[in-house]
This record gives sequence, structure tokens and C-alpha cells, in this order.
Amino acid sequence: MALLAVLMLLWGTNWPLFHIVLQELPLWTFRAITTGFAATLLVIIVKLRGESLSVPRGVWLPLLAASALNICLWNITTALAVLYIPSGHAAMLAYTMPLWTGLLSVLCFGEQASARMWLALALGAASVTLLMWPNFAIYAGAPLGMASGLLAGFVWALGTITVKRTDWQGMRLALTAWQVMLAFPPIVLGAMLIDGVAVPTASWQVWATTIYIGLVPMALGTATWFTIVNLLPMQAAALSSITVPLVAMVSGSILLGEPFGPAQIAATFCAAAALGLALRPSPIRMTV
Repeated sequence: MALLAVLMLLWGTNWPLFHIVLQELPLWTFRAITTGFAATLLVIIVKLRGESLSVPRGVWLPLLAASALNICLWNITTALAVLYIPSGHAAMLAYTMPLWTGLLSVLCFGEQASARMWLALALGAASVTLLMWPNFAIYAGAPLGMASGLLAGFVWALGTITVKRTDWQGMRLALTAWQVMLAFPPIVLGAMLIDGVAVPTASWQVWATTIYIGLVPMALGTATWFTIVNLLPMQAAALSSITVPLVAMVSGSILLGEPFGPAQIAATFCAAAALGLALRPSPIRMTV
């Protein structure tokens, strides 16, 4: 639970910062900078811990897929969503990931879901619906923002499944570092082609916030997430992230004046119940 609390704070408070930074920095340039700082810090930490950065033979293909899904597509689609809809709402759409993961795990990979897990998924869906319902007018006026948020959730689910179902042959933090490193060149290329090569003009506060996002939420938060993925069953790990957008809603309300009323409070209870069901230990059956 300590790791979940860390993740909730690192990622939840991150979303309003996206909105602030993207007022002054182009999207691709912002993501290129944060990815570069995150990759650098992760490599340093891997070396300080004495871990190897070598990649075992046979895992390059899933590693490339995980990097493309978890880092490249996730970072671009989430930032795009924040450009068009409030940051807390974008976070909630992106964190439909547990719902996609549960459905894909059962329908495509034949995993068995208990009645308790289905109830947790239903409560997670209710939490998302409660937050989306009052804001359908916003989403209807910004279809690209809505589509980007939902796509972020879907690609993250695919990335989580890829990581969970692959035998990484002992790779630990190096797995996270490699995903971020492999994502850096295509994001930089996108920044050069779309945003141009000129250094953008921005305030020192925005530059400092950008560096913070790269070093703390992206580097340390991503490392925390993949630690949780390795420790919990896939569906439980996915549902454990459902509290992040709730923190995003609260921090967005405080920092940006985004709405936080009865619907958001009800969603909080649904998400907490879903998390409790997903993480509750299974009862031990005694046999004689």
C-alpha cells in the first residue's frame, strides 16, 4: 500500500502541471525534454544499484512494444488530451486502463476473473461514468481530447499486459529504463518534425516544472508503477491505479479551479471500493 500511496501522489498531482506547461511549451518538445531527463535519471539509478543494463536475448520485440505503448503513445496521447479538456477529466479518461486490462485479459487471453474482480471492475466503471456524466458537453465539444484520453487508457492497458505476460529474465529497474530510453529518439524526432528545432521561449517556472515532471513523476513514478505490476496480479495491479485520477481531480480543482463536487465525491467512494475489492486477499480454503 505504501507504493500505491507514492504512485497516487506522484502521478495524481502531475496532471494539472501538464496543463500549466503546455500553455508555453509545444507538446512534442515538452515530452521530448521530460523523456530525456527521465531516461537519464533512471540509468543513473540502475548503475548506482549495481544492476545490469544488458537486455536478454529474445525480449527485444516485447521491449520495443512495451516502450511504444507505455511511453511513446501514452505520453503523447495524455498530453494531447490535456490540451483540449480539463486535466482532471483527461486523467479519468486515461485511467480507464483498468477496465481495458480486465476486459482484454478475460476476452483475449482467457484469464479467469472472480465475481469479486468483476464487481471491482463495475465499480471502477461507475467511478469513470460519474466523472464523465456531468461533462459530456465538454467532451462533445472536444472530441479529439476525449478520443486521446480513451486511446491513452487503451494503449496503457496493452502495455501493462505486455509487461506482465513477458518473461524478462531478471530485468528489474533496467526494464523501466530501457522503455524510456527507447521512447526518447522517436519523441525527439516528432518534436523536430512537428514543433521545429528552435528552442521555445518559456518562463523559468515552466522550465523548472518540466524538469520536475521528467525527474519525479515520469522517472520515479514509472519505476514505482512497474514495481507494482510485478508484485500484483494483472487485474489488481491495473485497478490499483484508479485512485490516481481522483488526486488529479482534487489537485486540478486547487491549482486550476476545475470542478470538484458531488459527482467527483461519489466517484471517489466507488474507486476506493473497487481498489479495496481488488487488493483484498483471497480467503484461504482449508482442506482435510
